[in-house]
Amino acid sequence: MTSPVEDADQHEFHRHPHRAFVRLALPVLLSLVAEPLTGVADTAFVARLGATPLAALGVAVTLLGSLFWVFNFLGIGTQTAVAQAMGRDDTLGAREAATSAAGTAVLLGVVVGAMAFPALEELVAFMGADGSMRDDAVTYLAIRLIGAPAILATMAAFGALRGLQDMRTPFWIAVSLNGMNIALDGVLIFGAGPIPAFGLRGAAWATVVSQWFGATWALLAARRVLGGVARVRLGNVRTLLVVGRDLVARTGLLLLFLMLATREATQIGPEEGAAQQAVRQVWMLAAFLLDAFAASAQSLVGFFVGAGAFRAARRVAGVACLWAVAAGFGLVAVLAVARDGIAWLLLPREVHPIFVDVWMAAILAQPLNALAFVTDGIHWGTGDYRYLRNVMVLATSAGALSLRAIDLATPEAFVAIWVVTAGWIGIRALFGVLRVWPAIGAAPLAPPGVTSGPR
Repeated sequence: MTSPVEDADQHEFHRHPHRAFVRLALPVLLSLVAEPLTGVADTAFVARLGATPLAALGVAVTLLGSLFWVFNFLGIGTQTAVAQAMGRDDTLGAREAATSAAGTAVLLGVVVGAMAFPALEELVAFMGADGSMRDDAVTYLAIRLIGAPAILATMAAFGALRGLQDMRTPFWIAVSLNGMNIALDGVLIFGAGPIPAFGLRGAAWATVVSQWFGATWALLAARRVLGGVARVRLGNVRTLLVVGRDLVARTGLLLLFLMLATREATQIGPEEGAAQQAVRQVWMLAAFLLDAFAASAQSLVGFFVGAGAFRAARRVAGVACLWAVAAGFGLVAVLAVARDGIAWLLLPREVHPIFVDVWMAAILAQPLNALAFVTDGIHWGTGDYRYLRNVMVLATSAGALSLRAIDLATPEAFVAIWVVTAGWIGIRALFGVLRVWPAIGAAPLAPPGVTSGPR
């Protein structure tokens, strides 16, 4: 039997590094795009019910997005644990990591649903909904919470599959469950034959059924590849929760900065607030695209780190950064050309001049944004979660102070907000790169002979 490092030496990445990287990234990219497209379809269906149900859907989806994004550590931590175990040629360890993550995910989903249900009215009221909008949002959320264990279990199962460098199965699951969601929307919202029209409740049930379908498929697919279910090890659960502690803090700080930037823009005036929302939505869509490079880098780096092949892991980092920067500049070109179309699609005409002023400041940061995302993936692959948390503390602290320093009464205030946002992104990208080249602090990917310092 070959050693893990010898197995790693036979990896396709050594022969065709760029092809291997893109082969992993493309299915992730397509699967990540499927969810926002389903959100657009949901919005279009519910819009036919009227303004109140549509507004209730917006309130509910915003709350659910914030709630479940906090648990992204289930996918990230599982992906790294499985990738490193496979690099060590430890199939049992990968199976135990995946089983422990799936069990933790289902348990957390049940707990989250049980804790959130009694607080639904307060949460919806916090978002400013009242009257019929409040009632609709609470009803929708109550149904959607039935799918909470499925959402978190799918995160864990996708992490396990991507840790195995199987990006195609999550892609097919994502496309299928989102396609099912859209098909069920038409039937359950408006009724068909003997099936009555459930309205907004139908949209919620369509999503819940699709999520449980996707979770079942994902868990069975991971089980088939890894060879069954192993026992849940408390050590694996503890490790995953430690990862969660660092990633929840990092994600919370990321959301905090975006919220502060939006608040500053809104305080300038309603037109700037509207333009901020449009730019932010496009930025989030770009983030989904760039996240595909992060997921691919994470799987490859995790595999080679597990095998002890650190030189190969550093080479993955170089290839990943090259593709990310190229994609970032590609986004700059595409978004520059699409500026007027985006303004026409997302904004009233009177807001267009304000949007145009800030657009270039926002899109020129895309290469930095790409580096920030892909270096996140690299450091996820090494398990360097604490470092990423500390970098986010630094970036958000500097960004928040810079936002406070902006004089909102000046004509340049709105552009200044996005200049600060670019600086916030730049800090993350800079320290993400420096952790690999020249490998500052206790860098897991430090070259041989380089003495690592404190984290």
